[in-house]
Amino acid sequence: MTPRPTIIDCDPGTDDAIALWLALASPELDVRLVTVAGGNVGLDRTTANARAIVALAGRDIPVVAGAERSLMASFRAETAVHGDDGLGGVRLPEGPPLAPGIAADAIRNLLRVAPAKSFTVVGLGPVTNLALALATEPALVDRVAEIALMSGAWSEGNITPAAEFNAWNDPEALAMLLGLGCRLSMATLDLTAQAFVTPQVIEDLARHQGGACWQAALAILRALPPSRRMGHRGFPLHDPCTIAWLVAPKLFGVRDAYAEVDCGPGPGRGRTVIDRWDRLRQVPNLLLQETLDAAGFFRLLAERIARLP
Repeated sequence: MTPRPTIIDCDPGTDDAIALWLALASPELDVRLVTVAGGNVGLDRTTANARAIVALAGRDIPVVAGAERSLMASFRAETAVHGDDGLGGVRLPEGPPLAPGIAADAIRNLLRVAPAKSFTVVGLGPVTNLALALATEPALVDRVAEIALMSGAWSEGNITPAAEFNAWNDPEALAMLLGLGCRLSMATLDLTAQAFVTPQVIEDLARHQGGACWQAALAILRALPPSRRMGHRGFPLHDPCTIAWLVAPKLFGVRDAYAEVDCGPGPGRGRTVIDRWDRLRQVPNLLLQETLDAAGFFRLLAERIARLP
């Protein structure tokens, strides 16, 4: 197996932390760069968290800061879920300094010297950094094998009635990625709801022994509040689903689909209109993850992250 060269763009964020650890523990992925947007809790905090997450895993990977705001507006933080620090109050040792530069430039620099169709690009937050990198130098899209996102919903949203958090925070950037014409896969809220964490799931996961990363992941899961959308029975674990798709695709049921995103100013802003049944007669621009083997997903999390330091 040849590991896939990978760029991860994120906004850590509790579920981003677990997704990053899963990626760093997975031999299928060769993570070359982590870029960071403001997203969940503001850029100062998300970059500090990304540095700490990568360092705790014992990896020397450049972490580069990027967008403090979306293309057209400001990011809206989600401290009610992630806490003021972004990690639910779970303290990690300080990581090394940020790598110099700006995220979009760092992404372009890697892709310019890459072979065709070689890089996997992962978006776990608002995709501002990815849009700035790829829409401003579209020839680099040829170097990308797949863009894998956690974004959107085909039903209701979680930040507004219409929109999922990442899509709502920068719908213009998401629209740019949907129009690039390269392979793009997406885990939506409808998929991540199947990665449903209950107290029993956490208890089962805690039976696995592991190092500092696994203990921190468990502490984060214990700190996350139950979701009102889910009847306070537990919460969905969003971002790790995108990494799981890349390393264990057999856990997923997928279909080709066509998607657009509402970039208007009204209450539908950020809504992803996802045509799963070819009603619009448009060429598919998305590989949509529809179903998840949840038991296999949680097994994967435990088996992989528990291997880290």
